[in-house]
Amino acid sequence: MIETNNPEINVNELMEKVRAEVKKRSFPVLKTTKKLTTDTISSNLLNIQALINNAETRSQARTKWPDKLNRFPLNLSNKFQQFILKSLNFFFKEQRVVNISLVEAGQESLAVNRELIQQIVNLQTHLNAIEIRLNNVEKHGQNIDTRLSNIESQGQSVEVRLNNIESNEQNIGTRLNDVENQGQNIDTCLNNIESHGQNVDTCLNSTRTRLNILEQDRSYIKNELGQQKSQLALFLKIANQRLTENFSQAEIQKLSEENIHSADALYVAFEDRFRGSNADITERLKIYLPKLAATNVGTKDMPILDLGCGRGEWLDLLREAGYTASGLDINRIMVQSISKELEAIEADAITYLQSLPNNCLGAVTGFHIIEHLPLPSLIDLVGETVRVLKPGGLAIFETPNPKNLVVGACNFYSDPTHRNPVFPETIQFFLQYLGLANVQLLYLNPVEDSPFEKVDPKWDILDNWFFGARDYAVIGHKV
Repeated sequence: MIETNNPEINVNELMEKVRAEVKKRSFPVLKTTKKLTTDTISSNLLNIQALINNAETRSQARTKWPDKLNRFPLNLSNKFQQFILKSLNFFFKEQRVVNISLVEAGQESLAVNRELIQQIVNLQTHLNAIEIRLNNVEKHGQNIDTRLSNIESQGQSVEVRLNNIESNEQNIGTRLNDVENQGQNIDTCLNNIESHGQNVDTCLNSTRTRLNILEQDRSYIKNELGQQKSQLALFLKIANQRLTENFSQAEIQKLSEENIHSADALYVAFEDRFRGSNADITERLKIYLPKLAATNVGTKDMPILDLGCGRGEWLDLLREAGYTASGLDINRIMVQSISKELEAIEADAITYLQSLPNNCLGAVTGFHIIEHLPLPSLIDLVGETVRVLKPGGLAIFETPNPKNLVVGACNFYSDPTHRNPVFPETIQFFLQYLGLANVQLLYLNPVEDSPFEKVDPKWDILDNWFFGARDYAVIGHKV
């Protein structure tokens, strides 16, 4: 170390001296063809550290006589040795200062070199990492270049396909325009066809209507011709038997009775037009089946007789329900039109009832017949009905309801064979007076969509007058 009492040293001057001394001395230049590594640099630094340590040791002032000089003739006395050592230290004092400065500079340079080496090592590590990343980046770049090339190639293919698609779209557009034009033409043709079809449908409906009318007319004409043929055959038979004689009173009566049936075919046609279809009438009559089921009628011992059976809807319904029943009607054509599976005869209702014994029937029914009878005949019909019924039997008569003003004042007279409406309580009284008990009135078939249904109750009377039941039934039991 440089002593503190040394005179101030001029560092610049000292460094100049060092450079001059270095120029005077020749140092061997290390020549190597090998690449310097951190291990090599570390080894060189250790050698330099050893040299600096040796130089530091030698730059210190000597206080001890060297052992190799203690031989003769240099083995002087200790005082003389100390004197020589102090003289040498005095003469080489400035040189020691220079050496110490060089040692300190070398140590500082060595420390700096070590830091630089560490930084170089770190930089080398970073560089290696960077090189690895650059290699990876380069590989990725090559992959990207390859993919870009592929994409470019695919892009060219896509562009070619898009051009083809665009060309196809133009062709499709042209074809669609052609199809649209054809569609418009087709729509026009379809509209024309639809218009013609509607006209054809109208014509067909009109034709069907006319055919139905003609079919009905054919049926009516056939019935009329059959009836006239029957009457003519009867007339010819009697005429042939009595060509030379006058007609007897019985023959004249028979011809007169035959004249009653002259309008049978006409009335059948009238019923088909105004009465309603067989299905509608059958549906309406089903309401009476529970009334029969509540009694023991309809068996062989308690058979049912339907007066004025007409087209046979009620007889057919009774047969399906398993009841024993038969019917009669004064209209010959209607009786002939009834199914052979049903039992029906041509007869006058009152005359036929008068021919039956007492207490022989379980039930007597008559739907829309009592309005055709004058009062004496109506009383006779009810009286005979009560007579032929067995105890436990019942009578049912249905007729238009005159309490519905539209029915009583208008619709009732659509049938020219109707005589007069029968007031409900009147026929109820007749059945009670002539021997039936528990006689009830059942009002049927009200007008639909009445405007008074959900209005104030004070409007009920108007509802009954104009939208009430169009028919009623009177039902009595014989006890």
